Amino acid sequence: MSWHGVVPDSFREFRERQPDAELQLKPSSSQEQTEAVHSGRLDAGFVFTIAHIGRELAQLPVASLNLMLATPNGHPLTKLKKLRLGDLSDAAFVWFPRRESPAYYDRLMHECFRGGLKSPHIVQEAVNEATILSLVSCRLGVAFVSSATRWRCPESVVVLPVTDLHLPLPLALIWRKDNVSPLVAKFVADVRQLPEVEAFANR
Repeated sequence: MSWHGVVPDSFREFRERQPDAELQLKPSSSQEQTEAVHSGRLDAGFVFTIAHIGRELAQLPVASLNLMLATPNGHPLTKLKKLRLGDLSDAAFVWFPRRESPAYYDRLMHECFRGGLKSPHIVQEAVNEATILSLVSCRLGVAFVSSATRWRCPESVVVLPVTDLHLPLPLALIWRKDNVSPLVAKFVADVRQLPEVEAFANR
């Protein structure tokens, strides 16, 4: 998400409007960010809000992504005109560990089962999309990735839509409701005014 769109645009906007403020960026998973914001170690975070984030946190929805299938170049699946979940029964998968996002993991498994992919053949696990894409490029398997992957996809990897996979990835900015920092309030206000966030809110 840091390659294109709301996330880098928000950082650039904040730098321009608050040149004297210190902006410390800490890339981490949605679960890690949510825990850090809860504990006060992080002021705000851009996270996928698959699970409930808790009453103490406020959130500003900023985007919604789709899941796609990353495959190595020349993989037999790339020859299909319309790719469906049922076509993936024999595919070797690179997957993420359930501990990274139990709610999302379970929802994805349910969606796969509903579409005819009843037991994905998982041959390798990886904790982030950069590693997953690297493993796909090494031809270890195929993987479900967010549609944002197209902004940083390796040349040896093709990203394909799966016509019957409907599992939106809602992205939101989160912060503690009791955080009284004027800079946090300013950052939230700047994000709210980004053209892509306004367009998303008015869909």
